[in-house]
Amino acid sequence: MYIYKTGISVIDEVKGGISPGSNILVLAPAMSSGEKLGYSIMRPTPGEYALVLSTVMRSVDLLDFFSSEKFNRDSIGVIDAVTKLSTPDISDTAQIKYVSSPSDLTGIGIKFSSIVESIFNGEFPPSDQALFPPPIRFYIDSLTTLLMYRKLEVLYQFLHVMTSKLKKMEAIGIFIMNNESFDERTLSLMKQLMNVVIEVKSEQQGDFLRIRGVPGVSHDWMQFRIHAGTLELVT
Repeated sequence: MYIYKTGISVIDEVKGGISPGSNILVLAPAMSSGEKLGYSIMRPTPGEYALVLSTVMRSVDLLDFFSSEKFNRDSIGVIDAVTKLSTPDISDTAQIKYVSSPSDLTGIGIKFSSIVESIFNGEFPPSDQALFPPPIRFYIDSLTTLLMYRKLEVLYQFLHVMTSKLKKMEAIGIFIMNNESFDERTLSLMKQLMNVVIEVKSEQQGDFLRIRGVPGVSHDWMQFRIHAGTLELVT
């Protein structure tokens, strides 16, 4: 069975990584490193692919970010829910698909299936180290934005479908959410769909994370930093 490395040493050393079909929820306040933490988990290793739904950053800016963080851009597909708001006539490419806004959950699902199909058919930029079935990491940045556009129950059903697809594909999902913006019922519903929850907090000394849902891994707060797209625990 293929195992996904998370880049978080305490998970990878104790469990070897994350099993296919797993979903990870990152709960992080605004102005923390939570978003970069999510991208560091999403970062594809050789032979893998990654797909990101961006509701915050335009794809052109996101690709610049990937370059600055030394990601392999050829292995990453983007569903851009931002650019069409200002450039409605922009056209899809092989790696970038556009939807009208973060409210278009149907369009997001269609674009997701389109990119996944192209990866499975070998039509996405091929990798010399390609595996089959292709390991895929899917990152939604962010649930906070989606909840601004759609009702909780509607988004829950959408995510239920998406997480089921990821399990069938033997992929993993990463989802980030601002835990300070929602009530406990909303957070509880989102957690129901997840296998692992990573909480993030910011203090004067820096950013800290706490991991829930991985047997054998400590629940204590651990300081971390992101350097060149890679997560490092501070000892």
